[in-house]
Amino acid sequence: MTAHAILATVSDRPGMLFGLTRVLADHQANITYVDIHSGAPQSTIYFELSLDGVALEPILTDLRQVAGVATVAELPSFAKIYGKRIIVMGGGAQVGLVAMGAVSEADRHNIRGERISVDTIPLVGEQELAAAVRSVVRLPRVKLLVLAGSLMGGDIADAVQEVRTQGLYVISLNMAGSVPDAADLVVTDPVQAGVMAVMAIADTAKFDLMRQLKKRY
Repeated sequence: MTAHAILATVSDRPGMLFGLTRVLADHQANITYVDIHSGAPQSTIYFELSLDGVALEPILTDLRQVAGVATVAELPSFAKIYGKRIIVMGGGAQVGLVAMGAVSEADRHNIRGERISVDTIPLVGEQELAAAVRSVVRLPRVKLLVLAGSLMGGDIADAVQEVRTQGLYVISLNMAGSVPDAADLVVTDPVQAGVMAVMAIADTAKFDLMRQLKKRY
């Protein structure tokens, strides 16, 4: 299977997504990601898809024939440009320090060919954080979550358990509450937590998070 990314500029009207996906289905393309940016009078629809022994050019030609399509072009995929993602959420000061460590370490690996990006959201409140944790697994390309705060537990810990069963790694700062017990790894220094988060997902790092499960540093 070969991976491709396509961006279509289309009229902002009902049925455009259906028209494009029908063409892709006719060519046996497996759609792996869709992103829509609405606008007037035109919107853009971005697809990532995989093909099994099928040429891309005939698909582009057929997509251009769909009524309402202005342009269709092949682009580098988000995975090639932005790569793997780390999400850091929690209290603002701790989030900033974790991000500082993660960005510094990501730069070291990215100059060697990796593509690792770091996203942050300062956020407080049990329900707000629990909802954000559960939503992380719906974001594209996210490989690891860092929870940075002074006190997290209750429904947040339940959310951590849920996302871990879906394959997401979770690093927690050493804090009060039950979240550290639910996380894969607990790190006291927020800067070091950011560094270890990047090392855990970088192909160019010699660090196996699975060998550190449930440890505290």
